[in-house]
Amino acid sequence: MTRLPDDPPPFYRAHLFMCTNKRPPGNPWGSCGEEGAQELADHLRQTFKELGIEDARVAASGCLGRCDKKPALVIYPEGVWYTVKTKEDVEEVLKSHLAKGERVKRLMVPA
Repeated sequence: MTRLPDDPPPFYRAHLFMCTNKRPPGNPWGSCGEEGAQELADHLRQTFKELGIEDARVAASGCLGRCDKKPALVIYPEGVWYTVKTKEDVEEVLKSHLAKGERVKRLMVPA
């Protein structure tokens, strides 16, 4: 989406959404919540604070629709999707994507 000249400036430089949706056991889609997403989201917030990132925001979310790539994390405005399975993955995304403006190719989810 293109920003228009009259749009107000963005409130955040980046907004991270981590799916923490939890479906009932046995659901054929499974869920990010069953893959430890809440613990990863908590670690994401903690690491975010430790790195002193102040111009971005982390938010837990319901289903993001990428159930095949769980746990799912998306960073806007770029719209870059990641699969993060460990605390180390979370830290790498924050330190590379947010702090350096680099992508973590091995964790990126193709469109």
